[in-house]
This record gives sequence, C-alpha cells and structure tokens, in this order.
Amino acid sequence: MSSRRTFIKQMGALAALSSLPMASHALGWAKKPEQLSLKNLPIGVEGSWDVIVVGGGPSGCTAAISAAREGARTLLIEATGQLGGMGTAGMVPAWCPFSDGEKIIYRGLAEKIFNASKHGVPHEPKEKLDWVNINPEYLMRIYEQMVNQAGAEILYFSRLAAVIKNADDRVDAIVVANKRGLTAFKAKVFVDATGDGDLCAWAGAESMKTDVLQDSTLCFSLANVDTYHFLHGPNLHSDNKQSPLYQAIASGKFPLVTGHMCLNLVGPGVVQFNAGHIHADSTDPWSVSRAMTVGRDTAEEYLLALKEIAPAAFANAFVVKTASLLGVRDSRRIVGDYIFTGDDWRARRQFEDEIGRNCYFIDVHKPGHVPTHYGKGDSHGIPYRCLTPKGLRNVLTSGRCISTDEEAFGSLRVMPPCLVTGEAAGMAAAHAIRQTQGDVHQIDVKRLRQRLKEEGQYFL
Repeated sequence: MSSRRTFIKQMGALAALSSLPMASHALGWAKKPEQLSLKNLPIGVEGSWDVIVVGGGPSGCTAAISAAREGARTLLIEATGQLGGMGTAGMVPAWCPFSDGEKIIYRGLAEKIFNASKHGVPHEPKEKLDWVNINPEYLMRIYEQMVNQAGAEILYFSRLAAVIKNADDRVDAIVVANKRGLTAFKAKVFVDATGDGDLCAWAGAESMKTDVLQDSTLCFSLANVDTYHFLHGPNLHSDNKQSPLYQAIASGKFPLVTGHMCLNLVGPGVVQFNAGHIHADSTDPWSVSRAMTVGRDTAEEYLLALKEIAPAAFANAFVVKTASLLGVRDSRRIVGDYIFTGDDWRARRQFEDEIGRNCYFIDVHKPGHVPTHYGKGDSHGIPYRCLTPKGLRNVLTSGRCISTDEEAFGSLRVMPPCLVTGEAAGMAAAHAIRQTQGDVHQIDVKRLRQRLKEEGQYFL
C-alpha cells in the first residue's frame, strides 16, 4: 500500500510541474512526441532565503561565500555530493595561470582558495602561480569549509527541476528534485552558477549557443606510476610536438587517443590527466550519458598507449578514478546587459563597472581556432553587466554562463575568472536586496567595486 501511495504522490508532483513556467524544458519533454498531463498535487515550499545560489562549482562557491559574508541568508544548492565542480568532481588536474606573467591577477576569494589549495600539493613550489597542480579531495574540503565558515548553508544531491516566476521579469521560486521528491525554494535574488545557464534559460532569458560546440573531456587519474621515471622521462605533454604521444596516435592502435593531453603529478605515484576530446552537448542528457561512457573508454586507451610509449613510468599503472562530471567547455551563455567580445579581449579593454581582471588566453577546443595569447602584464576588465541577464530582474549569472561571445568565452570559461565572477555576483545579490528590492541591474556599482577592493579583488 505504501509503495502505491508513493507512486501516486510522485505522479501528482509531476502533474504540478506541468503547469509551471519552463517545466517541460526542465524535464526534457519538449522534444518528445508524447506529453503527460497530470494535475492536482501542490509542491511544498521548503523555505525562503535572501540569496539562493544554484550550482556548487567554483563560481557558485565564491558566490555563496560572498553573499553570506555580506550578511545575506544564503543557500547553496548542488546536484552532486561535493563542491568545487571541475576542480574536484571534474578532476581537472591543474589551475589555469593565476598571473599575467608578472603578478597575480585573480585576487579576493580566488587568491585565498588558490593559496589554500597549494597545501594539498606540497611538492609544488610555494611561489608558483601558473599551472599549479590540484589535489581534488583537498580542494573539495577547502570549498566546503569556506562556504560553511561564511555562514551559507549547503544542500547536496538536489537538482534544479523548474523555475517559477511571479512576474515576467522576476523569479519567485525554484523547484528542486531530491530524495524528498519535488520541493520549492524561494529567494529574493538568485545566482545561476549551473554552468549551462539552466535557471536563466528556463526562466525565459535569451541565451547563445554555437552550432558546433567545443569538445569536452572526461578527466582521469592513473595510480602506481613510477614517479622518478615520470619526472625524468620524456615530456609527454601534447604541447611538446616531439612527445611520444604522437607516435601512439600515428600507430593507429589507439583511435580514442588524440593530440590533447595535459598531465600533472598530483601526489606520489598519482598522475591526473586532462586528455582526449569528446563531442557532447551538456544541455542534452542523452549526449552527456554517451560522453561519459566514451570518456571511460578513452581513459583506458590512454593507459594502454602510455604503457607502450613510456613503460618505465607507466608499466604498472592503472586507472584509479575517472571524473564524476564531464569536463564541459562550451554550452549556453546567457545574454546580459553587455556581451563581452573577442575584440574587447584583444583591446585589453577596461570598464567603469569592471569587477575583476582576466588574462587567460583564448583557448577554443574545436577546429579552426588558433590559440591567442597576451603578453606579460596584459589583462582585461570583466564588466559587471556581463553578470546581469536581460529580462530577469532578480537573477545574476556567474562562471561559465556569463554574457560573452564565442571567441571571448574561450578565455573566460576557466576556473580562475569563474571564481572572480562568482564573488562579484554573490556580493551584488546581497547589495541588490538592501538597495533596490532585488533589482540586480540598478545596484550601486561604485559601492560594489569598493567592497570588492576591500576584500582584496584587483581591477583598474
């Protein structure tokens, strides 16, 4: 009898979603020839908050820390059971450069998290600023501790399912799916740190997505590697055109091995890889599902290739872990009050409303794009207006879904600038509650910049 009641309750919950704005998109029904129409079970409201951040990747963590630090009652909702996104569950093995070749660029919370993470890789030089190895388990704890210490609450294993609006331009609540079924959470201001811009897109915001997306990667780690021979053997990185990797590719024996392989020693005998390219669309769950399977096959094939081309280091190695999250480089970008462009990047443009700086090169993982780098000391400003979605009054974006064109996105998509935009978004959310009844477009940007500088952020 209890199982029958549970079934009826869940079917009723699905019914309630059928009447919510954007719910069909959230459930993936829009593309199906058949649609269900079930009704009559209301969704309970779990609670009400000042700020709700959806997504616990780098930008979501700094958004939650920053909002709570400003005095806002803050909830961070994360679909998995850990914080950190690509640097932890995604197992990206190294931080992209934190310096412009002369000085550290990503400061404030970004610098604090970066410096704290170095304690997890004690073999790295303390003064190193660029391509510093990441110990994912250690970094995960740093994020969790910092969010908790700031006073924000964390809700794990809870995935955004739908968005409810009480006006054309204002989000009233979000619906989340977890072990309680479907529940709603209200907030005065929301921060979309989902990476794919799900909250904004389902709320009706305009988005951009190219027809040909950048390739994704499923990162992995190999254990029982001979550390001495790894450090003193041939340079295997794909940037080295003499790397034995290219012999493995030319042999034709390893069809999943590509000319993309970054590898970092993250601990004794453990080498972590950002290697291989997989075609995937992260807004399509079927595509991501297929990509995860291909990614695990790819990890095994790289292992076999490495055993052949560098046996002294990898003869006894094995795949100890593949990432829980697909390393997505490209997805939706939400159209904001300003779209940062490749021309802005090349001009090293400064902005009156800039909330941080960025110096990462234009790194686009698909055919036809040539990496474009800055010189030493060069960087550009990140405008606050890239975080304010057009048509949504009380929602901000942070991280990978901010407002950029395709080219500039290749620079701003990585973790250091995501940490910066997250801190600004969280702080702006708290300011909007106090200053403008939640209107993120009308806050005092001079005050925002002043507070960011007081917290150590760097901009011109």
